[in-house]
This record gives sequence, C-alpha cells and structure tokens, in this order.
Amino acid sequence: MRTLTVAKGRVLPLVSVGLALAIVLVVWPGIAQAYSPWNRGYNQYELDLLARVVHGEAAGEPFIGKVAVAAVVLNRVDSPLFPDTIAGVIYEPWQFSCVGNWMFNSPPTAECYEAAIAALNGWDPTYGALFYFNYHLVTNPWLWAKPHAVTIGNHYFTY
Repeated sequence: MRTLTVAKGRVLPLVSVGLALAIVLVVWPGIAQAYSPWNRGYNQYELDLLARVVHGEAAGEPFIGKVAVAAVVLNRVDSPLFPDTIAGVIYEPWQFSCVGNWMFNSPPTAECYEAAIAALNGWDPTYGALFYFNYHLVTNPWLWAKPHAVTIGNHYFTY
C-alpha cells in the first residue's frame, strides 16, 4: 500500500487522503452555495441594477474594483444602517453619484455583469466595507475619517 507522510511523521494510506479529498470536493460546493447571496432569491432585475451601478461607478476600474463596488452594495443590504434590498440601497438618495446619469442608464458591459455575479457569489475584496470614494477627487472629511478597509484602483473603501 502506498503511503503519504504528513506532519509529525504520521503516515497515512493514500486511499485515506484520496477519500478525504473526494469528500471535500463533493461537499465544498454545497457549503459554498449555502452561503451564496444568490440563495436569498436575487433575481435578474436586481442583477441588472447591480451591474448598472458597477458600470456607472467603476467602468474604468480593474475587475477586482468592479467586484468591490458590487460588494459594497451587498454589504449595505446586509447592514441595519441601510435599506435591505439592492434597489433600496442603490436608489437611496445621495448615495451613488452615477444613479440617474448616462452611465447608469446605459447597458453595462459583460465584465460588469461578471463582477456583479462574483459579488453575489460571495466574493468581497473590501472585507465588509460600506463606503467607497475616488480618493483623487473627494475632499469630504467625514469620508476620510472613516476606518480604512482597502484601496483598489482609484477607490478608497471604508467601514
């Protein structure tokens, strides 16, 4: 029987290692899916809204920056400080500068949809941030005073 030596000199039969790996590969997708925001019943309209806000706010950003903008929307949906729907968060007055302009009202790119889907599937490169702003343009001291989460592209993400 072939074996594998692991930490502290323990020897495991390869059959056991293979079985453990097979269990992880079969069970993990179910676990990951259980925590996916898609399981909350998001629909095509909400995906479209999310992709539109990503397009309007982060069209020139790298893919991870687009996902980060979508994640902020979803983090706000989960926060008691904001409305509990994607539409409620996006249409809350004075929150997203793109709402109502030509970028928000034009068709999002495929990459914006992919970023929205990545966020809906649980990717949050902001680590739970609730706010972001273009650090080249914004001088609002209230935003700058918030705890920093991460900087991605031209956006500064905060809690």
